[in-house]
Amino acid sequence: MKLNRIERWFVNSPVRQFKQYLVMQWFKGTVALKTGSIILEIGCGRGVGADLIRKVYQPERLYLMDLDLQMIVKAGRRLNGPNGGKISLCVGDATHLPYADQSLDAVFGFGFLHHVPAWRDGLAEVTRVLKHGGIYFMEEYYPSLYQNVITKHLLVHPDKDRFNSQDLHRAFQEANLTLTHSFELKRMGILGVGVKADSRSISCARHEDACQVVLD
Repeated sequence: MKLNRIERWFVNSPVRQFKQYLVMQWFKGTVALKTGSIILEIGCGRGVGADLIRKVYQPERLYLMDLDLQMIVKAGRRLNGPNGGKISLCVGDATHLPYADQSLDAVFGFGFLHHVPAWRDGLAEVTRVLKHGGIYFMEEYYPSLYQNVITKHLLVHPDKDRFNSQDLHRAFQEANLTLTHSFELKRMGILGVGVKADSRSISCARHEDACQVVLD
């Protein structure tokens, strides 16, 4: 589902840009991703997250996808530079990713999944395109944040089958993703790192056991 004018203004704001920087720092401190990986960002917007991914992880190939053509155009302009040849952009649907099975080392999602009506299908697609041991870096929000008495009149989201904390954790298990690291405000949202199936090829940046923090 495309963003409305208010949401588009927010995702293009300096506040959102700074928040994505903080989220990326959290991701960086959880699981190490090798230089030269093949990475996809779903819901890339104007390319702020992609710029951070490029600088932090130095991927061999970075695929960017968004449902909104305007956002893809803006991302292309932002990222057009010396490394632009390593970036591919496309307009697409998260429930039908145009990538081969087990072809990606990592998928990033900065709050795209709660915009997808058939969100379980979107999560299944993430699993399909990840290699065994591939990583899903996730930032997501729960309905109490975007469908409360105020925000439901300002923002546009699907209104049926929305996931809460329990739903999302269960869906991860069903999608064959192991949530190795998470920071969660159970009534608001979650930062999470999910690893597909065989995680033996993944090394923890801090050499710690899986870490999950949940705050009510």
